Amino acid sequence: MFLASKLLWLLVQPLSLIFFLLVLSFIFGGAGFQRTYGFLSGLAATLFFFTLFTSTGAVMLQGLENRIPRPASLPANLPCIIILGGAFENEVIAGRGGIEVNQAADRFIEGLKLAQAHPATHILVSGGDGSFSGQYDGDARTSEAFFSTFGIAPERLIREDQSRTTFENAANTKQLLEANGLSDCVLITSAFHMPRSVGLFRKLGITVTPWPVDYRTSGQLTLTLDFSQPSLNAQLTTTAMREWVGLIAYYVSGRTHVLFPQ
Repeated sequence: MFLASKLLWLLVQPLSLIFFLLVLSFIFGGAGFQRTYGFLSGLAATLFFFTLFTSTGAVMLQGLENRIPRPASLPANLPCIIILGGAFENEVIAGRGGIEVNQAADRFIEGLKLAQAHPATHILVSGGDGSFSGQYDGDARTSEAFFSTFGIAPERLIREDQSRTTFENAANTKQLLEANGLSDCVLITSAFHMPRSVGLFRKLGITVTPWPVDYRTSGQLTLTLDFSQPSLNAQLTTTAMREWVGLIAYYVSGRTHVLFPQ
């Protein structure tokens, strides 16, 4: 399932899809099917334009981020904090050492903030090596060095270092929560990733308080033309499409109760 999901995403992410549409259009054009050639090449050009030169991707991402807002406050007694991995550049760390983070670093920064505010709280980090090679440390292992740098005792950490997908995050976390007698935890992940994560946790019967972080839109965007930042537009579209594809796939496969959890 892991490899299948990785390969599927390689094919359907926006720029890859545009490339394959162009290849197909040339094949049909060379075979004399001019109408099919025109349709496919026109579709590729349209997708390319919306991906690079409109706010489509940002608006799609904004819808995901707005779905599950952060609560006004947390309970005084906080049994545990669950942090979903995806914030460390583990391939870079393997080659250069140190602690390197990416755009999702807010997951661990916010987790650290809550851990410092609740000294008795356990921190469960879920994240193995999601690369094709499987030869790098995952976020769960890297997180120990991160938290110890800021004075968080290693015994407070519970590492789930086998998961490679969000479904595996939830399933493996459930086992560790039960083994450690923990429940009613705070769940930290990127805001756009929260609907899919909450849907999976609820399906598995895990009660969590969503604590979304890593917002990438203002929350006030509308659909407009945007010629100023094509590379960023492509990145936002890719991130949004990945989440929407994941939501659909998990709902169709029965891993979530509803298509768009709230």
